[in-house]
Formats: sequence, structure tokens, C-alpha cells
Amino acid sequence: MSEIKAGDTIAIHYTGTLTDGTTFDSSDGRDPLEFEVGSGQIIPGLDKAMPGMVVGDKKVVEIPCDEAYGAVNPENRQSIPREQIPEDIPLELGLTLQMQSPDGQNVIPVTVVEMNETEVTMDANHMLAGKDLTFAFEVVSIKAA
Repeated sequence: MSEIKAGDTIAIHYTGTLTDGTTFDSSDGRDPLEFEVGSGQIIPGLDKAMPGMVVGDKKVVEIPCDEAYGAVNPENRQSIPREQIPEDIPLELGLTLQMQSPDGQNVIPVTVVEMNETEVTMDANHMLAGKDLTFAFEVVSIKAA
């Protein structure tokens, strides 16, 4: 049986949970997640767990935030004057919006995290930034590089 190595394209079924057991993502009821091992397509902590496994292997890995989506970066929070937001957008805490990067080349998802009469604070950190994660997964297929 072929063991997973860097460069192989593999498929896994997985469930990702937070340290409190809350599921944040799962392939349950969907096609397995397919990616190239070592290519940076998935978070580093999960990628590092793959080499040496074979089809049918199951594993549970605990991944610290620095090997997942990183720490929360305070510079990714920005307060803007409320009047700069179009009136047709119904502002509420937790709302996800899209903003243009300063150079206008990229769209950045942001979440409304604070608001008052004059300002709205947006957070561009990934929703899982600063969180340690656990993944339970099973290797479904391996296509050798």
C-alpha cells in the first residue's frame, strides 16, 4: 500500500472542532476534501499529519493556533465612520461584509465586531484566528505525485 508523501494528491473525510468540542467544519454529507500534500492548500498543522498514512488510516490531531490560522492580529481591526457605510446595508454585530484592499486588487471578508452611533469596527482576521483546533480525519484516496 502506498504511503502519503509530499506532492501526493489525497482526499480525506474530516471533522474540525474547537477545544470546547464545537464543530466548525466537516465533510460529512459532502465530497471528501482533496488537496496536494505540502502545497500550502490546507493549514500547516493538518498538512504535517499526513505523510506516512495510507488509505483507510484514521487520526485525530490537535493543532495550536500558530499552525492553523495564526494569532489574532490587532492591526486587522479597523474602525470606520458609520456614514461611510451605505444606508442599504443593515448593520448588526457578526455581519460579514466584503471590503476592497487598499490597492483595490483584492476583496477582503470582514466581520462587524463593534458599533455605536458614529463608528463601526470591522475585523479582517480569519474567524478561527487565535483558536486551537482539533481535526479527526480518515484518508480516503491517494494519487501519487
